Amino acid sequence: MICMKNRFTLNFIVIFTLSILVEFLFRIISELPIFELSIIRIIFGNVILSSVIAFISSLMSYKIGKWINFFFGFVISFYAWLQLGFMNFLGVYISLQNASQGEAVKDYVGDFFASFMPIYYLMFIPIVLVLIYLIVFSKKFNDLKPLKFKKLFLYSLLLICLASNVYYVSLTSKLFENKYSSISNKALFMNVSNQSLSISSFGTSSFGLLDLRTFIFGADKQVEEEFKFTNDKKADKETNANTRYINDTAWEELIKSTTNSTYNKLNNYYINQPITDKNEYTGMFKGKNVIFILMESANDILLEYPDLYPNMAKMVNNGWNYVNNYSPRNACATLNNEFSGMTSLFSINSLCTAKKYRYNSYTQDVFETFNKNGYTTFSAHDYTEAYYPRKTIHTSMGSGDYYGVQRLGIPYSNEYINWANDDDFMGAVLKIIDKKQEDNKPFAAWLTTVSGHQPYSVDSIQGNKYIGISSSKLPYDVRRFMSKLKILDDGLGVLMDGLEKRGILEDTVIVLYGDHYPYGISKDHLNKALSYKTTEDMNAEQVPLVIYNPTMEPRVIEDYTYYLNILPTIFNMTDVDYDPRLLLGTDMNSEDFESMVVFSDGSWKNEYGYYKASSNKFNKYKDGYTEQDIARINNVIETKMKISELSIETNYFSYLGKNLAKIKQKLEEETMCLNAEKDDYINGTHKSLIEVEDADVQVSEDSNPETGGEE
Repeated sequence: MICMKNRFTLNFIVIFTLSILVEFLFRIISELPIFELSIIRIIFGNVILSSVIAFISSLMSYKIGKWINFFFGFVISFYAWLQLGFMNFLGVYISLQNASQGEAVKDYVGDFFASFMPIYYLMFIPIVLVLIYLIVFSKKFNDLKPLKFKKLFLYSLLLICLASNVYYVSLTSKLFENKYSSISNKALFMNVSNQSLSISSFGTSSFGLLDLRTFIFGADKQVEEEFKFTNDKKADKETNANTRYINDTAWEELIKSTTNSTYNKLNNYYINQPITDKNEYTGMFKGKNVIFILMESANDILLEYPDLYPNMAKMVNNGWNYVNNYSPRNACATLNNEFSGMTSLFSINSLCTAKKYRYNSYTQDVFETFNKNGYTTFSAHDYTEAYYPRKTIHTSMGSGDYYGVQRLGIPYSNEYINWANDDDFMGAVLKIIDKKQEDNKPFAAWLTTVSGHQPYSVDSIQGNKYIGISSSKLPYDVRRFMSKLKILDDGLGVLMDGLEKRGILEDTVIVLYGDHYPYGISKDHLNKALSYKTTEDMNAEQVPLVIYNPTMEPRVIEDYTYYLNILPTIFNMTDVDYDPRLLLGTDMNSEDFESMVVFSDGSWKNEYGYYKASSNKFNKYKDGYTEQDIARINNVIETKMKISELSIETNYFSYLGKNLAKIKQKLEEETMCLNAEKDDYINGTHKSLIEVEDADVQVSEDSNPETGGEE
């Protein structure tokens, strides 16, 4: 037994107590469950970590060792504090796998730290206690004897081995598995791609080490190979007038010839997905121009103040308004949510996906699909390439032309707090449309605005321009935000007026959605301006989604939805040729559509309740789901996220598009050859028959007894 009167024991007790306090405080503040089996894993994980640190500090002199303990305590407290701040500000936990998270706050670091709730500073209670110990009580332990190296090593090793065995059991035993999830604890341990689940399962300190390991050595490919794809294909439907037929001959040939196991997993997943039928809204906008507008930081304040935002109100009142639409935040919400809107794929949660995979192509994305259906395409954003290389990303996706702020020729500032004006932006877009119409083809455009961007805590040109329109009772950051939204609304007015003057408003459908929660404004402040509580069940992620054309019947749609479902809905309404199986979202007018929003960590929400992945809890709103239903939904979501990740990492759609084109061309050539041979055969046979008939006639004539031919 370890003697209680030695430095190693003291160091271990100090470090272990400190680390456990950090973990429990973090869970209390984060509202993560405390009384669950994963706590056993977290406790023994900290036993391992504390044993290692205690071993190192016990090798040193008592004076140096106690400051090693303090430094370790400060690091884990500070790290947990930062994680709380990032989750509150960006909606995700920080990860070394995503350097862009640092970029996301470097220009508005003041707003970032100002957003920290006072309760977060409780994370430093453990380190304060250690300081008190160092200053007041540590002298009482000066006489503690150090263990000899051999005993120190053996005691440390014994603790680590015992704790490791318990930890291993917690990773592999079914008793510790989440009944709602198909991701095993072992798989999550080897690949910490889902920060929320990982922190909930392993604690902040262990997550930091696992994240560092993945950052240095990469994900464990063997575990990825073991991932089981849950196919959500429904029972075969009866064919009817709305059945959408797709010829899979080329795809089936590709599967036979492909030797890459990952590509074939993806092939077999996608080809077996249900093909959504056409419906009563198919072709509703056939041949019309399409303008997608991703509205920077726009939330439901745009909808709740129609007098302040009349142009948005006009679209809402005369279009389709999806009142339960969400744009969940993730590693870099603007670009990732733009990417998901353009491709109907999940972005990779821990990465600024489109930026890292900027040269990927996607045969089913917004530009490629409209290009193949005879549209002219272009995209534009009223800011520079300082944050995201949109010119490269959009061009790789097939955008026929990209316009950044310089090319648009509108005023802008390199100062972070002053952006370009969205009304100037829309005026420049109208000039582009004039040029594109010379092609005599419908156009499809993707526009990403900027005026609504933070900061809101300081004065700015856009933030002050319309500050007088809002109530003086509202906090100043909310009022500055509302001023910026007014500039966006002005821009929408410029666009609609310009399209109407050109006589093409009725020939154009406009699709608008917000990109994310307005960073830098506390939820408590937003609550003062909204009719619902942003602090409840991810309500802060709720943003507008409106589809507008002046000829359509207005609708208010209460189904829960999010950005993955936009593209298949518009593809169906414009009746373009596309394969619904290659989109992970669903046409919102289809019978296959399931009302639901999926968040970046695998949590989800609809009219039946809210499932929080990090705590494995379902907050039921009404009856309708069994535990089996919840597990099924989680399996489908986890599979789709993994499928999307593999598709992006392997540039799958580039492989699919190029190879299908080759096989289709080969099949067409073979068909042409067969047809030619058939024609030759038919023509040759016909010629032979004529010759035979002629010969028969000749023989008959020669054989006529009256002519004496036989003789």
